[in-house]
Amino acid sequence: MTKQISENKMFGGTQYVFEHRSDANDCDMRVAVFMPPQAKDGPCASLIWLSGLTCTEDNFTVKAGAQRMAAELGLILIAPDTSPRGDDVPDDKDSYDFGKGAGFYLDATRQPWSKHYQMQTYIRDELTAWMKEDPACDPERIGISGHSMGGHGAITLHLKNPQPFKTCSAFAPITSPTQVPWGQKVFKGYLGEDEESWTAYDATELVLASPSKAHILIDQGMNDNFLTEQLKPEVFKSACQRAGQSMEIRLQEGYDHSYFFIASFIEDHLRHHINGLNS
Repeated sequence: MTKQISENKMFGGTQYVFEHRSDANDCDMRVAVFMPPQAKDGPCASLIWLSGLTCTEDNFTVKAGAQRMAAELGLILIAPDTSPRGDDVPDDKDSYDFGKGAGFYLDATRQPWSKHYQMQTYIRDELTAWMKEDPACDPERIGISGHSMGGHGAITLHLKNPQPFKTCSAFAPITSPTQVPWGQKVFKGYLGEDEESWTAYDATELVLASPSKAHILIDQGMNDNFLTEQLKPEVFKSACQRAGQSMEIRLQEGYDHSYFFIASFIEDHLRHHINGLNS
């Protein structure tokens, strides 16, 4: 059952926030949805946006400035929360990068996390099924994008599921999580000590095993304080070159890890997706 939380007219379309039940995460999940004005006339292409650490469904909706261009392009924007929520959901209150707000778009296998932290299944199966219940959403035209932890999620979900996620882009993604502290911490916590199981959620490993036919667009700020230790885009770029994966990494001088950076280039990403989904 879906509950509407809010509704606001915007650029001729409507910005909603909904809450619906997730069996995978065993909790209610919130999703922000922007419906462009074209949605009332027939099915539209959709873009799922996956946010980063500490975020909710609100961050992209409020800070990215994406709705104006989405209204012009006729693109539905879907921004889910970044983790399960609720009093019964376990958390690590001493960490911003593990537990609530840090679902990492994977399916946890360790207790107590495995009962709720099934974000890969939620995005891949439940969220897409929920979207397809609305006749305004064209099930054959769905793209995926995200920022930081969400960029990791977008690329890994796309590489493993080129259908339904036909187009892919990311801002400052964690593309080699098995090689950086963020990834090593959450993989050990959610998945356990077997490092072989971690590779199923590492974009660098995945692209080497099975490159996609899509062209992946990445923007990376050069003043990003996480660039050297946590992001390492050069590792993913090298893997794409070896695998023959079509991709473009744009290194943006002076930009950091914030939504000011995302807002500066979000139009390029929306056009990247609508062009790919309409071709």
